Amino acid sequence: MLLKIVIAMLAFAANSVLCRLALAEQQIDPMSFSLIRVCSGAAVLWGLYQFSSNQAKIEWSVKNGFFLALYITAFSLAYLHIDAGVGALLLFGTVQLSMVGYGLCHGERINLRRGTGLVIAITGILILLLPGASAPHLGYAAMMVLSGIGWAMYSIAGKNMHNPLASSLGNFVLAIPFVLLVYLVFYTQSFIKPQGVLLALLSGGLASSGAYVLWYAIVKQIDRVTASSVQLSVPCLAILGGALFIGEALSFRVVISAVIVLAGIALVIRSSSDSQHLNKTVSADSTGL
Repeated sequence: MLLKIVIAMLAFAANSVLCRLALAEQQIDPMSFSLIRVCSGAAVLWGLYQFSSNQAKIEWSVKNGFFLALYITAFSLAYLHIDAGVGALLLFGTVQLSMVGYGLCHGERINLRRGTGLVIAITGILILLLPGASAPHLGYAAMMVLSGIGWAMYSIAGKNMHNPLASSLGNFVLAIPFVLLVYLVFYTQSFIKPQGVLLALLSGGLASSGAYVLWYAIVKQIDRVTASSVQLSVPCLAILGGALFIGEALSFRVVISAVIVLAGIALVIRSSSDSQHLNKTVSADSTGL
């Protein structure tokens, strides 16, 4: 499970870096990037589905397609003027708050150790946002928050899907009309260069499609609080990726914050694992009685 989570988080961070790299260097416009991303993701998922040994019935959900499209389009628009790391902070901070709030409203509980881990992780995020860092543009920051809400709703919906591959394929296909509609609204501003197309294809065909199938499989096995918490590692990874591939600033504070966030996440995951083990033990004891 831990390896699967690591792969999924690396892919999510890669999406931030790929998108920001394409837009910062003006290789493509946001909506063209979004359209190529969702179409290539759908194409790869279709190929995986065709070669799947267990071809489950494709699950069609307009609602999930809309949430995916909302995340993808708002994500691209926001990255016009927000650094990869800052954007990932806003995105997954919103995701974390949305999913924890939803979980608490639906009866999930936070024990002391899990709550402590969550507070530690959020503290790491807040350290990154202390005065001194470049403040993101309010409009683009709001767009990234909207993207985070879309991704949170998409992640929550993943718990009700029966087959990760079949449901992801259906969601990507149904997201295409929504993304295309937004593309047409911004059509006069569209431009495409070869490198921009390549980055969008990598984002959709590699870092999105396969990773989302994996993520849907993961969220079915963990609760919403844990699912939201592990995603707090993505901003740290995106900051490192932005520094390595785009030349964005990497300070000592960034490194310390990343360590704090990851420590908090580790505590949340450990607490969740212990709780599941305790529940299984209690269940086994009850059965024995």
